[in-house]
Amino acid sequence: MAQGGSRGHGGNDLLGLDDNAGPYYNSGQRAPANDDDLLNEYDIDDTETRVSTSRDAFVGGNSTAGLPGGPSRPGPQASVESLQPPTMLGQAGRNYSQTSDLNNYQRYSDVDDNRSDAGGYYAMGGNIDEDNVPGLPLNNKSKHRSRNSILSLGGGMIGRVKNTLGMGPEYSEMDLPLTETPAGRGHAQSVGTESLPPRKRTTPGSKFKFGIPGRGKVDPSTLGPRIIHLNNPPANATSKYADNHVSTTKYNIATFLPKFLFEQFSKYANLFFLFTAILQQIPNLSPTNRWTTVVPLGIVLLVSAAKEIIEDNRRRSQDAQLNRSPTRVLRGSRFEDVKWIDVHVGDILRVESEESFPADIVLLASSEPEGLCYIETANLDGETNLKIKQGIPETCNLVSSAELGRLGGRLRSEQPNSSLYTYEATLTMQTGGGEKELPLQPDQLLLRGATLRNTPWIHGVVVFTGHETKLMRNATATPIKRTAVERTVNMQILMLGGVLVALSVISSVGDLVIRNTSGDKLWYLLYPSINGAQLFFSDIFTYWILYSNLVPISLFVTVEIIKYYQAFLISSDLDIYWDKTDTPANCRTSSLVEELGQVEYIFSDKTGTLTCNQMDFRQCSIGGIQYAEEVPEDRKIIGEDDTGTGIYDFKGMEKHRRGGENAAQIHHFNTLLSTCHTVIPEIKADKPGVIKYQAASPDEGALVEGAVLLGYKFVARKPRSVTIELEGQRYEYELLAVCEFNSTRKRMSTIFRCPDGKIRCYCKGADTVILERLGVRDDIVEKTLLHLEEYAAEGLRTLCLAMREVPESEFREWWDVYNTAQTTVSGNRAEELDKAAELIEHDFTLLGATAIEDKLQDGVPDTIHTLQTAGIKVWVLTGDRQETAINIGMSCKLISEDMTLLIINEENASATRANIEKKLEAIRSQHAGGIEMETLALVIDGKSLTYALEKDLEKQFLDLAVMCKAVICCRVSPLQKALVVKLVKRHLKAILLAIGDGANDVSMIQAAHIGIGISGVEGLQAARSADVSIAQFRFLRKLLLVHGSWSYQRISKVILYFYYKNTALFITQFWYSFQNAFSGQVIYESWTLSFFNVIFTALPSFVIGIFDQFVNARLLDRYPQLYQLSQKGVFFQTHNFWSWVGNGFYHSVLLYFFSELIWRNDGILSDGTVAGHWVWGTALYTAGLVTVLGKAALITNVWTKYHVIAIPGSLGIWFIFLPLYATVAPRLGFSTEYAGLLSILLTSPTFWLMGCMVLPALCLTRDFAWKYAKRMYYPQSYHHVQEIQKYNIQDYRPRMEQFQKAIRKVRQVQRMRKQRGYAFSQTDESQARVLQAYDTTKERGRYGEMTSSRR
Repeated sequence: MAQGGSRGHGGNDLLGLDDNAGPYYNSGQRAPANDDDLLNEYDIDDTETRVSTSRDAFVGGNSTAGLPGGPSRPGPQASVESLQPPTMLGQAGRNYSQTSDLNNYQRYSDVDDNRSDAGGYYAMGGNIDEDNVPGLPLNNKSKHRSRNSILSLGGGMIGRVKNTLGMGPEYSEMDLPLTETPAGRGHAQSVGTESLPPRKRTTPGSKFKFGIPGRGKVDPSTLGPRIIHLNNPPANATSKYADNHVSTTKYNIATFLPKFLFEQFSKYANLFFLFTAILQQIPNLSPTNRWTTVVPLGIVLLVSAAKEIIEDNRRRSQDAQLNRSPTRVLRGSRFEDVKWIDVHVGDILRVESEESFPADIVLLASSEPEGLCYIETANLDGETNLKIKQGIPETCNLVSSAELGRLGGRLRSEQPNSSLYTYEATLTMQTGGGEKELPLQPDQLLLRGATLRNTPWIHGVVVFTGHETKLMRNATATPIKRTAVERTVNMQILMLGGVLVALSVISSVGDLVIRNTSGDKLWYLLYPSINGAQLFFSDIFTYWILYSNLVPISLFVTVEIIKYYQAFLISSDLDIYWDKTDTPANCRTSSLVEELGQVEYIFSDKTGTLTCNQMDFRQCSIGGIQYAEEVPEDRKIIGEDDTGTGIYDFKGMEKHRRGGENAAQIHHFNTLLSTCHTVIPEIKADKPGVIKYQAASPDEGALVEGAVLLGYKFVARKPRSVTIELEGQRYEYELLAVCEFNSTRKRMSTIFRCPDGKIRCYCKGADTVILERLGVRDDIVEKTLLHLEEYAAEGLRTLCLAMREVPESEFREWWDVYNTAQTTVSGNRAEELDKAAELIEHDFTLLGATAIEDKLQDGVPDTIHTLQTAGIKVWVLTGDRQETAINIGMSCKLISEDMTLLIINEENASATRANIEKKLEAIRSQHAGGIEMETLALVIDGKSLTYALEKDLEKQFLDLAVMCKAVICCRVSPLQKALVVKLVKRHLKAILLAIGDGANDVSMIQAAHIGIGISGVEGLQAARSADVSIAQFRFLRKLLLVHGSWSYQRISKVILYFYYKNTALFITQFWYSFQNAFSGQVIYESWTLSFFNVIFTALPSFVIGIFDQFVNARLLDRYPQLYQLSQKGVFFQTHNFWSWVGNGFYHSVLLYFFSELIWRNDGILSDGTVAGHWVWGTALYTAGLVTVLGKAALITNVWTKYHVIAIPGSLGIWFIFLPLYATVAPRLGFSTEYAGLLSILLTSPTFWLMGCMVLPALCLTRDFAWKYAKRMYYPQSYHHVQEIQKYNIQDYRPRMEQFQKAIRKVRQVQRMRKQRGYAFSQTDESQARVLQAYDTTKERGRYGEMTSSRR
């Protein structure tokens, strides 16, 4: 990728995606740069001595012979001076590459100083390491890529504390708008500050880093090149490189306590109770026992800590499983099996086919000719195509372990950084005449996270391990996510705090008034003489403690436990369990479960998430006749009575090939499939009859496999020929020329001299480019077009196949032109080759069309359709090209045939702006004119998205996107995925969910409110970083519509119930203060009061929060519109909060004043004595308890055995607790208020009538009447569905759905112009080197290696 913004579109080419720079997903080859460009780019004085030349002695100019463990080492006393760091790194701070002989002086940090005229921060595609930016306020900060730290440095105490504790959000690239200059990094600083020493951190937390371990050390990218010694572990050990241990845990032993406490006390309720507990310790201030707040708060924190530890241990065990994966390391002269965690820098590894790379490796040799190998990087960048990597010629012959064991020398590598597409190093090898220095490029770098494909084995040397690998340098620490409900609860706690302060002020003023007006009459209270102001503030704190129970202390821990069990229920749900891989759902972050019910936007990856990344050859059309592998019964042709709409099976094709009208077309069609490609056949020695095809593109592999299915077997490839086998006979086709596929041509042609001696040009490509190059447009072409429409309507990927016979003389003339184009050195060779290809690609005869199924995961179309019905907008973010993405959008019902596609595919910023503004204006004018809005779908490619995400255009882009029912972003990078999520998150108050399966999706998953990982066949990087992991995309339907709706409704109800029950009981204390002269006297015994939330009303909250179902699972899935209730927050709005608190006030008034009336005159007993204060208080407590339990029963939707145990059971617990506690406690010297109470209380009929019947019934009559009126006269949508559920009413909608499906089918047939995806998905990189290197007729050598055909 291009550095800086001096080329292409300047600062606007933010991700280096201009045409000159080549495709974003290239092989990693850097764009050329000269010294003048670099001097201008980095503002360097060219008179200075470059560090790269003056310090070459340090970076490995000496031999390895003198190093410990090196070849011919002198002994254990050998000097290791060459391993010591330099005494002075010079003014540039060692920012530039020291590999001067490579002629591209790349900075070891990913940062270049920000210029005002360039996209600076994003000009590198976000691959930036701020730790090495001189003059940046956090350049010594241990946290990698933490741009949020800058924002928080001046952002008040909370911001400072968060950054001290490493808890700021971790998405440096995603937080700033694309072109905004990060704080503290201006143009003027690019030179002047580099000589300044780094500013030392004095913050106590600067020595450690929360989250990813090992990141609190000096950033290695600020150092000089690392020297890696080959076959010399002792020398490498002295450098103390990071080990290969990887951790995604949230805590470690050192960080758990401070990080956990900070997280807990960021909740206002816990701060409130901490303050209350401190007040209670002050003598003569608290009216209650001094431990009644400390003990419950301690229990709350302990339970929360236990939950966090359990969840983090689960992450740790998953990490351990990955770290214990096996690989093979060279020990001496043979390979031994070791665990990934035991791999070290400098080790030589052997990785075999289908295995993942355990670290970042420099490729030395492979089993394929010239050190070639294929890797799949879908887990890194989302690309499904296989990439070609190649070792350098000097090492590609190291195929045996003995040769590798004798290998000496050193590798001088750049330091670890986050750039996936660049790499710079030199390999110094000992040769006959001394040492030879060989340059290494990205072509030789195999990244951790990638997988070896279609290559039996490779040998490579480890350069980066563990958290220093490029994959992990792109990772972020596990973020702390807080839900919208938690934030709302925090605000509601503040509101309750406000109510509490108001009550305290009223009571304090009342006390002052009473003392001043009636103090003489209340002589028995022994009022001391005290200053009024002092008394007022003393009273404020006293009443604060007295009314503190208004804020529920156990609310958060109750909610945490409920969420944990809801997560357990999700993990235990057999409906979202994938039996084929034995993979259940795994809810890794239980604190987010209720947000599953509020999702408004889903951002989905395509490959591996919506699709299986599996291509199957399904149908074809040859000569206007359709053939298919599986034919529907209603279209199967029996005999030869073809009416024009029937389909033959492949057996019918074989009959036609042997003697039908279109036999010649069928032969050429199948020949084209088996010869016109870049596939390599692999025959294993142990299975001589079985051929495995190595295809860089899964589409090409499917076409060749399809040809085999039709009897045309591709068996061998030589540099100048291909061999196919038909009916036991082998036919060799001489390959004369290849006109390669690229994204502009959208086709591939091969020119063969066929066995019959004729020269033919076979061409396959997108229908649009093939049809315009046909010689004649006859009836066959029209029939084929109809077939293409049908294939596209079924979501299949299509290709057109054509051919022409080329006269010998024409070919000779063309070959001269083509050969001249091949040898062009002016820099536009690709353009010249395209022009040459145009000269021969004309007057084709259409052979037919193919239809390949990019197999979707089961249930994806229905899932997306259902989610859209539920009011959720689905955006697909994929690395695939536009046609493929649209095609998948059609097949998975994201885009329907009645939608209008808005396509944005521009080359520059101005065109992108004009396109977006034009579409916005058209939509708004249509809307203003009262015209019915069409259903819209937006398709935008990666380059246009780069410009659309700029600060001055992002809002217009977002306005356009939110007007669309579906959005597809194609050819996007992993960074852009996260940027899109952050854009929506920043501007819309909506809950976002991101779902993906690869490491390239991790940043998107962590940027969203909820991250879902697909733990499928591929790597588990996304699943390990996600909040919830599932095995199939279709499971998202039940996860959101059922579990999400339930969780949100349950949590909402529990929280509101908590507010209600605390208000109902504890506000009685406020009413009592008006009668006790505001003396602070309490009604209830202190410990009994504390047990109200912890014991007597805890179980109802748990069962409601875990088992309640406002609608059952079947009907929630049947009526996805119900999801909008939770999505719009119907159950938990501000008016809900005040209505429940108001209801609590209402019940407290009834409870207090009616109990006063019933126990007037202190409750005169039959013997003339009075019952006393504590009898009345205990009776009132009982009445309050029965009332709130009755309210719990009233709001329960579904009664289970657990509800019976919890609600009546809690009352039973109280009646068991009361006599036991009232008997034992006074004897032990505490709760003496209960002494002598039981005999009076339990024998009083007034207690039983008031506490269990009269007052609860009086309170709940209004609630029952309100519930009845609401259901009968003002029902909400879920009330209707509850009636359907209760009476099992039959739903007649299936008939309507069948009718709608028929209508859609008619529309599909009527609408002829389709956006078809064509079945090419390989990258634009040249395949010529592959075709010229392979000769599969030669046998493999002793070690399984294949020698090059060019030797």
